[in-house]
Amino acid sequence: MKIALIGASGFVGTAILKEALDRGHQVTAIVRNPENITLANDQLKVVKADILDTDQVTAAVKGADAVISAYNPGWSNPDIYEEFLKGSKSIQAGTKAAGVKRYIIIGGAGSLEVAPGLQAVDTPDFPAAIKPGASAARDYHNIVKEETELDWTFFSPAFEMHQGTSGVRTGVYRTGLDTPVFNEEGRSILSVEDLALVIIDELENPQHIKARFTAAY
Repeated sequence: MKIALIGASGFVGTAILKEALDRGHQVTAIVRNPENITLANDQLKVVKADILDTDQVTAAVKGADAVISAYNPGWSNPDIYEEFLKGSKSIQAGTKAAGVKRYIIIGGAGSLEVAPGLQAVDTPDFPAAIKPGASAARDYHNIVKEETELDWTFFSPAFEMHQGTSGVRTGVYRTGLDTPVFNEEGRSILSVEDLALVIIDELENPQHIKARFTAAY
């Protein structure tokens, strides 16, 4: 399959890139800084594009079977809320303009419901440092839910993905929809390597068209 991967040099994007190539897919890695892609593979093409420019997105993803967006303007970016929404809308519009139907978004866990009618991002203990980005991902989820032309999927990661979970690909995970998946200890954990596995599994065997889902151990 021909995949256009946006944000391929980021924490999540790097893992998805490796998983996709390992499974024999052709990948166009779309990034701001091509020099950050150090992987060499005959099935890999690296393209520089400004995601905020819809015409550049359209040109970069044209001919792909699917667009996977791991777009993130950077957690330390003071304008992360505005840029995430602007960039995500641009990717969505560029994907449609290019005639690509399949569109998978790596969103945030903040919009998962931890109690009826209560999303994680609205709880008192939600980390303030990531709240702007998480709020943007939540708001974009509400936007993409209205999308009727694209076969979109919005993925919300597990709550814990940066705390010692990196470096392990177990190949095993459980999925949910709008509520977190917890283990026996009441934790929602998934390594970034297994997140990549989840995304490519969904690409190869779609289970959540025009829907949101999550996954954890």
